[in-house]
Amino acid sequence: MTFAESTLHEPLKFAYWVPNVSGGLVTSDIEQRTDWGYEYNRDLAVAAENNGFEYALTQVRYTASYGAAYQHESTGFSLALLLATQRLKVIAAIHPGLWHPGVLAKFIASADVLSGGRAAVNVVSGWFKDEFTGLGEPWLEHDERYRRSEEFIRVLKALWTDDHAEFSGDFYRIHDFDIKPKPVSGQDRPHPEIFQGGNSTAARKLAGRVSDWYFSNGKDYDGFSEQVAEVRGYAAENGHAVRFGLNGFVIARESEAEAREVLREIVAKANVEAVEGFRSAVQQAGNSTADKKGMWSDSEFADLVQYNDGFRTQLIGTPEQIAQRAIEYKRRGASLLLLGFLHFREEIEYFGKHVLPIVRELEKDIDRSAATPEPVGSRA
Repeated sequence: MTFAESTLHEPLKFAYWVPNVSGGLVTSDIEQRTDWGYEYNRDLAVAAENNGFEYALTQVRYTASYGAAYQHESTGFSLALLLATQRLKVIAAIHPGLWHPGVLAKFIASADVLSGGRAAVNVVSGWFKDEFTGLGEPWLEHDERYRRSEEFIRVLKALWTDDHAEFSGDFYRIHDFDIKPKPVSGQDRPHPEIFQGGNSTAARKLAGRVSDWYFSNGKDYDGFSEQVAEVRGYAAENGHAVRFGLNGFVIARESEAEAREVLREIVAKANVEAVEGFRSAVQQAGNSTADKKGMWSDSEFADLVQYNDGFRTQLIGTPEQIAQRAIEYKRRGASLLLLGFLHFREEIEYFGKHVLPIVRELEKDIDRSAATPEPVGSRA
């Protein structure tokens, strides 16, 4: 059985975006019953792990931008959530260029030990130029940012697994360095999981060389399948295995019409100035790639109201419709769905009660069909 085939028979995993920045997950004036503060997020994390969510992703923004006036730093907030939960794995988004990999490796190692092996990172190569230049850091050309990210990830792995870590690159150099304690390790987890996003060719090749997980922005079926096929091809060339996560925004209601009306209202009440500002910033980053495959390069205004193209995944409708769509993405290679919600606490609980049981029943059908032998002569 290939690695891809084996992941098909693993239960689909679910993550949620931690709302640790103000403004919610849509840039709209529609009501969003959520809060960026710690107490709300602590209770949300407990509710999430009790409703079938295995992961949470803590966002990173260093300064006010595009509707996010306030923001908690991702690594410290992630540690707080880890210590408030029992099973939830928390992924801290971080930027190479604003962190030294050795310092981050030390922080995550401590967080991992304190949480019993539940810390992870999402390496963000960077799209928001003002965060770098405002802090006096150089803004690298697109593919150079991904070269730096690859060195960053290789340094993390070396420091987490070697007692005498060595690395010599264009961006980082490590000389006979050891950190103790090391993160928690096991047969299926040699170090904390490393996630990585991006849509460009450089991002896809990076995932095919070093990352444990490749995060896709919201995509329809064909768009996601195309990414999976290409990244798997790069991974095969490098003898590497990578899992896939997909971003989606969930609007689960009793009827499809009700869910679609919520989507219509979100877009109708969009904060036009903030969305247009975001589009200007991210599309210059996406279009800076030679093949125009960068993130958000083809996103429309309505897509960008949810700033990771979450509407494109179309997890919108009844629990049955959403569960069936989730399973189809699983068949196409998704091992994890990263989800956003309008009203986080109640909608995560609704998802756990009404959508997740249907997903698990549909997964049984996948396993049963795989276990059923073909009739004799069926290939004749």
